[in-house]
This record gives sequence, structure tokens and C-alpha cells, in this order.
Amino acid sequence: MTIEDIKELTAQTAPKFFTSEALSFFGQTMRSFSVTKQDDGRYFISAPSYWYINGKRTLMGMTERYFNPVTNQLDLE
Repeated sequence: MTIEDIKELTAQTAPKFFTSEALSFFGQTMRSFSVTKQDDGRYFISAPSYWYINGKRTLMGMTERYFNPVTNQLDLE
């Protein structure tokens, strides 16, 4: 499963999560995300998130979610 697959599958349940505006706000692209299959069948997605302070890109933290392929939702845990 790719991040593009997850974007398509969450279009109904999380329609704003992967928008260009949201990704740009956090200094991310679709390529920023890694996808790792979990033992429980879900997929862990993560990407670094950035702020721009005085024009300098600064790491803010990580965007982390679990994609549930049964419900097509992004879970925090």
C-alpha cells in the first residue's frame, strides 16, 4: 500500500488531510510520508512537519497516523 492509495481511500473519511494546502502548511509533500504495515493489519504513516520561522525551515515534529483499511480512517492510535 502506498501513501497515494491511502490518500484515495481516505478521501471520504479525511478529505482535508492530504490537500495541497494542508501539506504546504506543514512543509510536506506526499513523498514526505513513509508507510509501514503493522501486525494488526493497519498501516503506520509518518512525515516530518515543519514551521517556517524567520524564513528558516524548522522541524516542528512528526505527523503520525494509523490508516485502518477496514474503516478507511486515519487513527491517532
